[in-house]
Amino acid sequence: MSATNPKWLSALVPLFLAAQVLVVHAAASGEHPPAPPALDRFPAAFGPWRLFRGDPIDAAIARELGADRLVSQTYIENPTGSVASLLVAWFQTQREGARQPHSPKVCFPAAGWTARVVDHVTVDTAAGAIAVNRYIVNKGTERAVVLYWYQTPRRVIAGEWAAKFWLAADALRDKRTDTALVRVIAWPGGRSGDEGATALAAGFTRDLYPMLREYLPR
Repeated sequence: MSATNPKWLSALVPLFLAAQVLVVHAAASGEHPPAPPALDRFPAAFGPWRLFRGDPIDAAIARELGADRLVSQTYIENPTGSVASLLVAWFQTQREGARQPHSPKVCFPAAGWTARVVDHVTVDTAAGAIAVNRYIVNKGTERAVVLYWYQTPRRVIAGEWAAKFWLAADALRDKRTDTALVRVIAWPGGRSGDEGATALAAGFTRDLYPMLREYLPR
């Protein structure tokens, strides 16, 4: 019996995706997309973090992402001098089905990175605990810890399938489908290793998250 379960689950995937498209399309006729957030208001400082540099995204990559608003920049922590990279890709609507966040599960391998660890971590923030994805990736001698999640007006979502489910549910309830992909990257240094980089990325996320909730439309 157990051997047949994967086949049944595989058969349900296209049915679920078709149902999601139908639900989102049905809700789209009365959708009320929020106004885009103003990039010039994105804070240059929060907690112990200060803006270190902007990280412009190549025009071709930006077109591929298809986001309505992008934030890509690196912050430095005082007084340690540690750095963390932030990407926020915000989508005003997903009603057409094509303009959706690109999963790092696809983007990182396409860029030559190999995932060595794939799991979840919980980050305690002033706005409550959030569960996010953790990837530990490497490319040649480079190694990085990546935390990412999907941010909607109502919730933080780690899983891609959960994001699709809540997209349909919230489209019916709220008449909006805006969402953001939020990605944080930190790099192991010295003796800290992967766990030190994870702690750094989690600390950045802890300080970022309450401000991010205020910045994105709610």
